[in-house]
Amino acid sequence: MEKDGDGGDGLRHHAIRLPLTAMEGSDSEITSNGGPSVSLRQKASSLMASSAAAYRSKPASFWALLALSGGAMLTAFPAASLLSRLYYNGGGQSKWILSWSAVAGWPIPALLLLPCYLFGDASPTWPPSPWLCFWYALLGLLSAADNLMYAWAYEYLPASTASLVAASSLAFSAVFGRLIVGKKNRIGLSTLNAIVVITAGVVIIALDSGSDRYPGITGRQYALGFALDVAGSALHGLIFALSELVFDKHLSNGGDGAAATRFHVVLEQQAAVSLSAFAFTSAGLAATDGFAAMRREAAGFTAAGGGAAGYAMVVGWSAATFQLGVLGATGVVYLGSTVLAGVLNAVRVPLTSVAAVVWFHDPMSGFKILSLVITVWGFGSYMVGHSSAKKTARERGSSPQQHRRQNQIRS
Repeated sequence: MEKDGDGGDGLRHHAIRLPLTAMEGSDSEITSNGGPSVSLRQKASSLMASSAAAYRSKPASFWALLALSGGAMLTAFPAASLLSRLYYNGGGQSKWILSWSAVAGWPIPALLLLPCYLFGDASPTWPPSPWLCFWYALLGLLSAADNLMYAWAYEYLPASTASLVAASSLAFSAVFGRLIVGKKNRIGLSTLNAIVVITAGVVIIALDSGSDRYPGITGRQYALGFALDVAGSALHGLIFALSELVFDKHLSNGGDGAAATRFHVVLEQQAAVSLSAFAFTSAGLAATDGFAAMRREAAGFTAAGGGAAGYAMVVGWSAATFQLGVLGATGVVYLGSTVLAGVLNAVRVPLTSVAAVVWFHDPMSGFKILSLVITVWGFGSYMVGHSSAKKTARERGSSPQQHRRQNQIRS
Protein backbone atom coordinates (compact mmCIF):
# COMPACT_ATOMS: atom_id res chain seq x y z
CA MET A 1 0.00 0.00 0.00
CA GLU A 2 1.61 3.29 -1.14
CA LYS A 3 0.76 6.96 -1.27
CA ASP A 4 -1.12 8.00 -4.35
CA GLY A 5 -0.38 11.31 -5.95
CA ASP A 6 -3.36 11.57 -8.28
CA GLY A 7 -5.65 13.26 -5.77
CA GLY A 8 -7.63 10.14 -4.99
CA ASP A 9 -8.07 8.66 -1.59
CA GLY A 10 -4.36 8.88 -0.90
CA LEU A 11 -3.72 5.15 -1.06
CA ARG A 12 -2.82 2.80 -3.91
CA HIS A 13 -4.00 -0.81 -3.47
CA HIS A 14 -1.96 -3.43 -5.33
CA ALA A 15 -4.17 -6.06 -6.93
CA ILE A 16 -2.89 -9.47 -7.88
CA ARG A 17 -2.69 -9.86 -11.65
CA LEU A 18 -4.13 -13.18 -12.77
CA PRO A 19 -2.28 -14.85 -15.66
CA LEU A 20 -4.44 -14.95 -18.78
CA THR A 21 -2.62 -17.59 -20.79
CA ALA A 22 -0.82 -20.78 -20.11
CA MET A 23 2.43 -19.06 -21.09
CA GLU A 24 2.07 -16.59 -18.21
CA GLY A 25 1.68 -19.16 -15.46
CA SER A 26 1.47 -22.90 -15.37
CA ASP A 27 -1.11 -22.85 -12.57
CA SER A 28 -3.86 -21.11 -14.55
CA GLU A 29 -6.83 -23.00 -15.94
CA ILE A 30 -9.24 -22.25 -18.77
CA THR A 31 -12.96 -22.53 -18.20
CA SER A 32 -15.39 -23.99 -20.69
CA ASN A 33 -16.27 -20.56 -22.08
CA GLY A 34 -12.63 -19.70 -22.74
CA GLY A 35 -12.15 -17.36 -19.75
CA PRO A 36 -9.49 -17.66 -17.08
CA SER A 37 -10.18 -19.38 -13.77
CA VAL A 38 -8.29 -18.99 -10.53
CA SER A 39 -6.04 -21.92 -9.66
CA LEU A 40 -5.91 -23.61 -6.29
CA ARG A 41 -2.56 -22.01 -5.56
CA GLN A 42 -3.97 -18.56 -6.26
CA LYS A 43 -7.01 -19.27 -4.12
CA ALA A 44 -4.74 -20.36 -1.28
CA SER A 45 -2.64 -17.22 -1.72
CA SER A 46 -5.76 -15.06 -1.63
CA LEU A 47 -7.01 -16.82 1.49
CA MET A 48 -3.66 -16.40 3.22
CA ALA A 49 -3.55 -12.72 2.27
CA SER A 50 -7.04 -12.07 3.61
CA SER A 51 -6.23 -14.00 6.80
CA ALA A 52 -3.06 -11.96 7.29
CA ALA A 53 -4.99 -8.74 6.75
CA ALA A 54 -7.60 -9.81 9.32
CA TYR A 55 -4.84 -10.69 11.77
CA ARG A 56 -3.10 -7.32 11.34
CA SER A 57 -6.38 -5.46 11.87
CA LYS A 58 -6.37 -6.35 15.58
CA PRO A 59 -3.60 -6.38 18.20
CA ALA A 60 -1.79 -9.60 19.04
CA SER A 61 -3.24 -9.53 22.57
CA PHE A 62 -6.73 -9.79 21.06
CA TRP A 63 -5.88 -12.97 19.16
CA ALA A 64 -4.04 -14.43 22.15
CA LEU A 65 -7.07 -13.95 24.41
CA LEU A 66 -9.42 -15.30 21.74
CA ALA A 67 -7.21 -18.38 21.30
CA LEU A 68 -7.10 -18.96 25.06
CA SER A 69 -10.87 -18.55 25.36
CA GLY A 70 -11.57 -20.90 22.46
CA GLY A 71 -9.04 -23.41 23.77
CA ALA A 72 -10.71 -23.37 27.18
CA MET A 73 -14.06 -24.17 25.56
CA LEU A 74 -12.66 -27.04 23.49
CA THR A 75 -10.86 -28.69 26.42
CA ALA A 76 -12.76 -27.82 29.59
CA PHE A 77 -16.29 -28.43 28.31
CA PRO A 78 -15.59 -31.99 27.04
CA ALA A 79 -13.80 -32.76 30.32
CA ALA A 80 -16.77 -31.46 32.32
CA SER A 81 -19.16 -33.59 30.24
CA LEU A 82 -17.13 -36.74 30.84
CA LEU A 83 -16.88 -35.99 34.57
CA SER A 84 -20.66 -35.62 34.71
CA ARG A 85 -21.04 -39.12 33.27
CA LEU A 86 -18.33 -40.40 35.65
CA TYR A 87 -20.28 -38.99 38.59
CA TYR A 88 -23.31 -41.14 37.71
CA ASN A 89 -21.19 -44.18 36.85
CA GLY A 90 -19.53 -43.99 40.26
CA GLY A 91 -22.80 -44.08 42.13
CA GLY A 92 -23.85 -40.42 42.22
CA GLN A 93 -27.60 -39.91 41.96
CA SER A 94 -28.42 -36.29 42.73
CA LYS A 95 -29.02 -33.91 39.86
CA TRP A 96 -28.84 -31.00 42.26
CA ILE A 97 -25.37 -32.00 43.44
CA LEU A 98 -24.08 -32.20 39.88
CA SER A 99 -25.68 -28.83 39.09
CA TRP A 100 -24.15 -27.36 42.23
CA SER A 101 -20.68 -28.59 41.28
CA ALA A 102 -21.00 -26.80 37.92
CA VAL A 103 -21.14 -23.40 39.65
CA ALA A 104 -19.14 -24.17 42.80
CA GLY A 105 -16.04 -22.97 40.98
CA TRP A 106 -17.23 -19.35 40.89
CA PRO A 107 -14.18 -18.14 42.91
CA ILE A 108 -11.90 -19.01 39.96
CA PRO A 109 -12.75 -15.91 37.84
CA ALA A 110 -12.83 -13.83 41.02
CA LEU A 111 -9.27 -14.90 41.88
CA LEU A 112 -8.12 -14.21 38.32
CA LEU A 113 -9.38 -10.65 38.74
CA LEU A 114 -6.91 -9.86 41.52
CA PRO A 115 -3.81 -9.66 39.28
CA CYS A 116 -5.77 -7.47 36.86
CA TYR A 117 -6.54 -5.01 39.63
CA LEU A 118 -3.19 -5.18 41.45
CA PHE A 119 -0.71 -5.33 38.57
CA GLY A 120 -2.68 -4.02 35.58
CA ASP A 121 -4.51 -0.86 34.64
CA ALA A 122 -7.95 -2.42 35.17
CA SER A 123 -10.32 -0.86 37.67
CA PRO A 124 -13.40 -2.56 39.10
CA THR A 125 -16.78 -1.81 37.55
CA TRP A 126 -18.06 -0.60 40.87
CA PRO A 127 -20.66 0.11 41.95
CA PRO A 128 -22.56 -1.83 39.28
CA SER A 129 -25.66 -0.14 37.95
CA PRO A 130 -29.10 -1.51 38.92
CA TRP A 131 -29.58 -2.77 35.37
CA LEU A 132 -26.25 -4.59 35.47
CA CYS A 133 -27.22 -6.24 38.77
CA PHE A 134 -30.51 -7.30 37.20
CA TRP A 135 -28.71 -8.90 34.25
CA TYR A 136 -26.27 -10.71 36.53
CA ALA A 137 -29.14 -12.14 38.56
CA LEU A 138 -31.11 -13.14 35.45
CA LEU A 139 -28.13 -14.80 33.78
CA GLY A 140 -27.37 -16.59 37.05
CA LEU A 141 -30.91 -17.95 37.26
CA LEU A 142 -30.82 -19.09 33.63
CA SER A 143 -27.41 -20.72 34.16
CA ALA A 144 -28.70 -22.60 37.21
CA ALA A 145 -31.67 -23.88 35.19
CA ASP A 146 -29.39 -24.80 32.28
CA ASN A 147 -27.06 -26.80 34.52
CA LEU A 148 -30.01 -28.66 36.05
CA MET A 149 -31.32 -29.62 32.60
CA TYR A 150 -27.93 -30.97 31.57
CA ALA A 151 -27.68 -32.89 34.84
CA TRP A 152 -30.95 -34.66 34.00
CA ALA A 153 -29.73 -35.37 30.47
CA TYR A 154 -26.44 -36.93 31.57
CA GLU A 155 -28.23 -39.22 34.01
CA TYR A 156 -30.32 -40.81 31.28
CA LEU A 157 -28.14 -40.46 28.15
CA PRO A 158 -24.65 -41.73 27.29
CA ALA A 159 -22.08 -38.94 27.22
CA SER A 160 -21.56 -39.37 23.47
CA THR A 161 -25.28 -39.10 22.75
CA ALA A 162 -25.75 -36.13 25.08
CA SER A 163 -22.92 -34.24 23.37
CA LEU A 164 -24.32 -34.94 19.90
CA VAL A 165 -27.73 -33.62 20.93
CA ALA A 166 -26.05 -30.58 22.51
CA ALA A 167 -24.69 -29.66 19.06
CA SER A 168 -28.12 -28.14 18.42
CA SER A 169 -26.91 -25.18 20.50
CA LEU A 170 -25.36 -23.80 17.27
CA ALA A 171 -28.82 -23.39 15.77
CA PHE A 172 -30.17 -21.72 18.90
CA SER A 173 -27.09 -19.49 19.20
CA ALA A 174 -27.54 -18.30 15.62
CA VAL A 175 -31.25 -17.58 16.03
CA PHE A 176 -31.03 -15.90 19.44
CA GLY A 177 -27.90 -14.01 18.42
CA ARG A 178 -29.68 -12.57 15.41
CA LEU A 179 -32.92 -11.75 17.24
CA ILE A 180 -31.38 -10.29 20.40
CA VAL A 181 -28.03 -8.80 19.36
CA GLY A 182 -28.54 -8.12 15.67
CA LYS A 183 -26.03 -7.32 12.95
CA LYS A 184 -23.00 -9.08 14.43
CA ASN A 185 -24.85 -12.39 14.14
CA ARG A 186 -26.14 -12.47 10.59
CA ILE A 187 -27.91 -15.60 9.40
CA GLY A 188 -26.84 -16.39 5.85
CA LEU A 189 -27.31 -19.45 3.71
CA SER A 190 -24.31 -21.18 5.29
CA THR A 191 -25.79 -20.69 8.76
CA LEU A 192 -29.20 -21.95 7.65
CA ASN A 193 -27.56 -24.95 6.01
CA ALA A 194 -25.63 -25.75 9.19
CA ILE A 195 -28.80 -25.42 11.28
CA VAL A 196 -30.73 -27.82 9.05
CA VAL A 197 -27.90 -30.35 8.81
CA ILE A 198 -27.13 -30.40 12.54
CA THR A 199 -30.84 -30.61 13.36
CA ALA A 200 -31.05 -33.62 11.04
CA GLY A 201 -28.23 -35.22 13.03
CA VAL A 202 -30.18 -34.69 16.25
CA VAL A 203 -33.30 -36.24 14.67
CA ILE A 204 -31.28 -39.30 13.65
CA ILE A 205 -30.19 -39.75 17.27
CA ALA A 206 -33.83 -39.49 18.37
CA LEU A 207 -34.92 -42.14 15.86
CA ASP A 208 -32.15 -44.48 17.03
CA SER A 209 -32.94 -44.11 20.73
CA GLY A 210 -33.13 -47.84 21.37
CA SER A 211 -29.53 -48.66 20.42
CA ASP A 212 -27.63 -46.74 23.10
CA ARG A 213 -29.93 -46.86 26.11
CA TYR A 214 -28.20 -47.84 29.33
CA PRO A 215 -29.54 -50.87 31.22
CA GLY A 216 -32.22 -49.82 33.67
CA ILE A 217 -33.13 -46.65 31.75
CA THR A 218 -36.72 -46.73 30.53
CA GLY A 219 -37.89 -45.30 27.24
CA ARG A 220 -39.68 -42.52 29.10
CA GLN A 221 -36.51 -41.57 30.99
CA TYR A 222 -34.48 -41.59 27.78
CA ALA A 223 -37.04 -39.33 26.08
CA LEU A 224 -37.01 -36.98 29.08
CA GLY A 225 -33.21 -36.79 29.01
CA PHE A 226 -33.28 -36.13 25.27
CA ALA A 227 -35.88 -33.36 25.58
CA LEU A 228 -34.05 -31.69 28.46
CA ASP A 229 -30.77 -31.88 26.54
CA VAL A 230 -32.36 -29.99 23.64
CA ALA A 231 -33.97 -27.49 26.05
CA GLY A 232 -30.61 -26.98 27.78
CA SER A 233 -28.96 -26.36 24.42
CA ALA A 234 -31.60 -23.75 23.60
CA LEU A 235 -31.04 -22.08 26.96
CA HIS A 236 -27.29 -22.21 26.32
CA GLY A 237 -27.75 -20.25 23.09
CA LEU A 238 -30.00 -17.75 24.87
CA ILE A 239 -27.38 -17.20 27.58
CA PHE A 240 -24.71 -16.56 24.91
CA ALA A 241 -26.92 -13.94 23.22
CA LEU A 242 -27.91 -12.20 26.46
CA SER A 243 -24.27 -12.12 27.58
CA GLU A 244 -23.28 -10.42 24.32
CA LEU A 245 -26.13 -7.95 24.77
CA VAL A 246 -24.88 -7.08 28.26
CA PHE A 247 -21.37 -6.51 26.93
CA ASP A 248 -22.65 -4.27 24.14
CA LYS A 249 -25.11 -2.24 26.21
CA HIS A 250 -23.62 -2.08 29.70
CA LEU A 251 -19.94 -3.09 29.43
CA SER A 252 -18.93 -1.57 26.11
CA ASN A 253 -15.58 -2.96 25.03
CA GLY A 254 -14.65 0.19 23.09
CA GLY A 255 -14.06 -1.70 19.84
CA ASP A 256 -11.74 -4.54 18.89
CA GLY A 257 -8.61 -2.52 19.60
CA ALA A 258 -9.60 -1.90 23.22
CA ALA A 259 -11.33 -5.23 23.84
CA ALA A 260 -8.15 -6.95 24.99
CA THR A 261 -7.33 -4.15 27.45
CA ARG A 262 -10.80 -4.40 28.99
CA PHE A 263 -10.93 -8.19 29.18
CA HIS A 264 -11.30 -7.94 32.95
CA VAL A 265 -15.03 -7.22 32.42
CA VAL A 266 -15.35 -10.84 31.22
CA LEU A 267 -13.97 -12.05 34.54
CA GLU A 268 -16.23 -9.64 36.43
CA GLN A 269 -19.35 -10.80 34.64
CA GLN A 270 -18.49 -14.47 34.96
CA ALA A 271 -17.72 -14.16 38.68
CA ALA A 272 -20.99 -12.29 39.31
CA VAL A 273 -23.15 -14.61 37.17
CA SER A 274 -21.61 -17.77 38.62
CA LEU A 275 -22.04 -16.45 42.15
CA SER A 276 -25.69 -15.74 41.39
CA ALA A 277 -26.16 -19.23 39.93
CA PHE A 278 -24.35 -20.70 42.94
CA ALA A 279 -26.80 -18.97 45.29
CA PHE A 280 -29.85 -20.25 43.37
CA THR A 281 -28.46 -23.79 43.13
CA SER A 282 -27.39 -23.88 46.79
CA ALA A 283 -30.92 -22.93 47.81
CA GLY A 284 -32.32 -25.78 45.72
CA LEU A 285 -29.71 -28.19 47.06
CA ALA A 286 -30.54 -27.27 50.65
CA ALA A 287 -34.28 -27.62 50.01
CA THR A 288 -33.77 -31.17 48.68
CA ASP A 289 -31.45 -32.21 51.53
CA GLY A 290 -28.59 -32.40 49.06
CA PHE A 291 -25.77 -31.50 51.43
CA ALA A 292 -26.52 -34.54 53.59
CA ALA A 293 -26.78 -36.65 50.41
CA MET A 294 -23.20 -35.67 49.54
CA ARG A 295 -21.87 -37.53 52.60
CA ARG A 296 -23.93 -40.62 51.77
CA GLU A 297 -22.84 -40.63 48.13
CA ALA A 298 -19.18 -40.11 49.06
CA ALA A 299 -19.22 -43.15 51.35
CA GLY A 300 -20.32 -45.51 48.57
CA PHE A 301 -18.61 -43.86 45.60
CA THR A 302 -16.73 -46.29 43.32
CA ALA A 303 -15.15 -44.12 40.60
CA ALA A 304 -11.75 -42.34 40.63
CA GLY A 305 -10.36 -44.58 43.34
CA GLY A 306 -13.60 -44.74 45.28
CA GLY A 307 -14.64 -43.36 48.63
CA ALA A 308 -14.69 -39.78 49.80
CA ALA A 309 -11.37 -38.97 48.11
CA GLY A 310 -12.59 -40.15 44.70
CA TYR A 311 -15.90 -38.36 45.18
CA ALA A 312 -14.19 -35.09 46.11
CA MET A 313 -11.87 -35.43 43.11
CA VAL A 314 -14.73 -35.89 40.64
CA VAL A 315 -16.86 -33.09 42.11
CA GLY A 316 -13.87 -30.75 42.44
CA TRP A 317 -12.58 -31.28 38.92
CA SER A 318 -16.14 -30.96 37.59
CA ALA A 319 -16.40 -27.55 39.27
CA ALA A 320 -13.03 -26.38 37.90
CA THR A 321 -13.47 -27.61 34.32
CA PHE A 322 -17.03 -26.37 33.95
CA GLN A 323 -16.09 -22.94 35.26
CA LEU A 324 -13.12 -22.68 32.89
CA GLY A 325 -15.31 -23.78 29.98
CA VAL A 326 -17.96 -21.17 30.73
CA LEU A 327 -15.28 -18.53 31.25
CA GLY A 328 -13.83 -19.40 27.84
CA ALA A 329 -17.28 -19.22 26.24
CA THR A 330 -17.91 -15.81 27.81
CA GLY A 331 -14.56 -14.62 26.48
CA VAL A 332 -15.43 -15.82 22.97
CA VAL A 333 -18.78 -14.01 23.13
CA TYR A 334 -17.03 -10.82 24.30
CA LEU A 335 -14.24 -10.88 21.71
CA GLY A 336 -16.22 -12.50 18.90
CA SER A 337 -19.95 -13.13 18.80
CA THR A 338 -22.72 -15.43 19.95
CA VAL A 339 -22.55 -17.39 16.69
CA LEU A 340 -18.79 -17.95 17.07
CA ALA A 341 -19.37 -19.30 20.58
CA GLY A 342 -22.08 -21.59 19.20
CA VAL A 343 -19.73 -22.83 16.48
CA LEU A 344 -16.98 -23.69 18.97
CA ASN A 345 -19.59 -25.33 21.17
CA ALA A 346 -20.45 -27.57 18.21
CA VAL A 347 -16.77 -28.33 17.56
CA ARG A 348 -16.46 -30.04 20.92
CA VAL A 349 -19.09 -32.61 19.88
CA PRO A 350 -16.72 -35.02 18.08
CA LEU A 351 -14.12 -34.58 20.83
CA THR A 352 -16.58 -35.54 23.56
CA SER A 353 -18.20 -38.34 21.57
CA VAL A 354 -14.94 -40.08 20.70
CA ALA A 355 -13.60 -39.68 24.25
CA ALA A 356 -16.81 -41.13 25.70
CA VAL A 357 -16.59 -44.18 23.43
CA VAL A 358 -12.94 -44.75 24.43
CA TRP A 359 -13.24 -44.16 28.18
CA PHE A 360 -16.79 -45.26 28.96
CA HIS A 361 -17.27 -47.75 26.10
CA ASP A 362 -20.44 -45.96 25.05
CA PRO A 363 -22.33 -47.84 22.34
CA MET A 364 -21.57 -46.42 18.89
CA SER A 365 -24.25 -47.54 16.46
CA GLY A 366 -24.24 -46.86 12.76
CA PHE A 367 -26.90 -44.18 13.20
CA LYS A 368 -24.79 -42.45 15.84
CA ILE A 369 -21.75 -42.51 13.53
CA LEU A 370 -23.93 -41.06 10.77
CA SER A 371 -25.14 -38.34 13.14
CA LEU A 372 -21.54 -37.53 14.08
CA VAL A 373 -20.52 -37.27 10.42
CA ILE A 374 -23.52 -35.06 9.64
CA THR A 375 -22.74 -32.80 12.61
CA VAL A 376 -19.12 -32.35 11.54
CA TRP A 377 -20.26 -31.76 7.95
CA GLY A 378 -22.71 -29.10 9.09
CA PHE A 379 -20.03 -27.34 11.09
CA GLY A 380 -17.58 -27.49 8.19
CA SER A 381 -20.11 -26.12 5.70
CA TYR A 382 -20.87 -23.27 8.08
CA MET A 383 -17.19 -22.35 8.42
CA VAL A 384 -16.57 -22.43 4.64
CA GLY A 385 -19.72 -20.46 3.85
CA HIS A 386 -19.10 -17.96 6.66
CA SER A 387 -15.55 -17.32 5.46
CA SER A 388 -16.75 -16.81 1.88
CA ALA A 389 -19.47 -14.43 3.04
CA LYS A 390 -16.99 -12.34 5.02
CA LYS A 391 -14.65 -12.18 2.03
CA THR A 392 -17.50 -11.07 -0.25
CA ALA A 393 -18.57 -8.43 2.26
CA ARG A 394 -15.03 -7.05 2.39
CA GLU A 395 -14.85 -6.92 -1.41
CA ARG A 396 -18.21 -5.12 -1.64
CA GLY A 397 -17.09 -2.69 1.03
CA SER A 398 -14.06 -1.52 -0.98
CA SER A 399 -14.37 1.80 -2.78
CA PRO A 400 -15.37 2.07 -6.47
CA GLN A 401 -12.03 3.74 -7.17
CA GLN A 402 -10.21 0.66 -5.87
CA HIS A 403 -12.32 -1.54 -8.16
CA ARG A 404 -11.44 0.66 -11.14
CA ARG A 405 -7.75 0.38 -10.37
CA GLN A 406 -7.95 -3.37 -9.94
CA ASN A 407 -9.81 -3.73 -13.24
CA GLN A 408 -7.21 -1.59 -15.01
CA ILE A 409 -4.39 -3.75 -13.67
CA ARG A 410 -6.20 -6.99 -14.59
CA SER A 411 -6.84 -5.71 -18.12
